[in-house]
Amino acid sequence: MKNLILSLCCLFIFSSFSSEDHETYLSVTEIEYRQESKSVQVISRVFIDDMEDVLSKRFGKDVSLAYKKDLSANKDLLEKYYSKKLTIKVKNQDIPLKLLGSKFDADQIVLFLEGKNVETFKTVEVENLVLTDLFDTQKNIVHVKKGDVIESMLLVKAKGSDTVNF
Repeated sequence: MKNLILSLCCLFIFSSFSSEDHETYLSVTEIEYRQESKSVQVISRVFIDDMEDVLSKRFGKDVSLAYKKDLSANKDLLEKYYSKKLTIKVKNQDIPLKLLGSKFDADQIVLFLEGKNVETFKTVEVENLVLTDLFDTQKNIVHVKKGDVIESMLLVKAKGSDTVNF
């Protein structure tokens, strides 16, 4: 019975990510602190069409992200947008994030960002307002990993930031 319920839950979750015309506005961001390199590694997944819409409206030009060359051509816009919408604070200091690259995964874009020179911490504050300027119902799931501990948060337009303690 547990396997059936788990399978149904997985089917529901994956089908919401694969629908071409979706009603679920969701992003998933993973943040991992790497002690050995004193860096924060970020992987963020968003729907392609939603990101195209928000970049087009935000920057006042038609933005396409349908092909790999489009991702390269719009790297600066993606980085600029994320610098305003995803903030990681350690010891009350913003960690500047650099967009390292991106790739496609079905109907999503996977973005890879990094923050360098991050000293170890016990508390981290994350603000994730990605796509909330376009969709009032946008939900941003954030997983923060430090060592073997993973803390998760659900951020929405009305509550776009939260703090986790390790």
